[in-house]
Amino acid sequence: MLTHQEIVDWLRETDPERLETLWKQADDVRRSHVGDAVHLRGLIEFSNHCARQCGYCGLRAGNREIIRYRMDANEIWACVQEAVSYDYGAVVLQSGEDFGITAEWMGDIIRRIKSETPLAVTLSLGERAEDELQYWRECGADRYLLRFETSNPELFAKVHPPRSGEISCNRIALLKAMRQLGYETGSGALIGIPGQTYDDLARDIEIFHELNLDMIGVGPYIPHPGTPLAGEPRDAADQTP
Repeated sequence: MLTHQEIVDWLRETDPERLETLWKQADDVRRSHVGDAVHLRGLIEFSNHCARQCGYCGLRAGNREIIRYRMDANEIWACVQEAVSYDYGAVVLQSGEDFGITAEWMGDIIRRIKSETPLAVTLSLGERAEDELQYWRECGADRYLLRFETSNPELFAKVHPPRSGEISCNRIALLKAMRQLGYETGSGALIGIPGQTYDDLARDIEIFHELNLDMIGVGPYIPHPGTPLAGEPRDAADQTP
């Protein structure tokens, strides 16, 4: 297990030979834990409604330029049948944080998929109440994806402010609750948030380990041009690349 400083040092590393060694070690770990098979998943983006006002995301509630949609159950089922015909192993039901999606409506879809197909069901619906998460697990949902975005609480509040009248969600605690409910859990972080440091990113990596995640997804911070954080310059000090 690397120390925090060792992780920071690797994040700062620029020597091609040392980096090649790191890539080789990482690939060896990947092969020993998950092998070389490629597993296909069918991703169904069934709603772009969102109650949040994230500072960088084009789906934010305040974006009046976007055309909103929400697929009905029959449209989702047609996509599920296509996933079966392609011999996929799972479907991912993903949306914005859409509270027009009730627990019961989602539960009916999950139960039908689990009873009539061989597919695993992954949910990616944002922050939801623990009783909803428990209900969907009881309906048969196998996995849940929720990125914690950044371990730095100030940066998190900047890119993902709470809804009016609410306190900021502790996504790391919510991921632990999902694990207790029996979900396979997936999470991840954004790289390049204005103000983010190598220390922040090293802590993100440590949290991946602490959460014992089944799936990890990281990606670059790319703000939508119509959002409040679009074009915000990075600070000069100790930034991620």
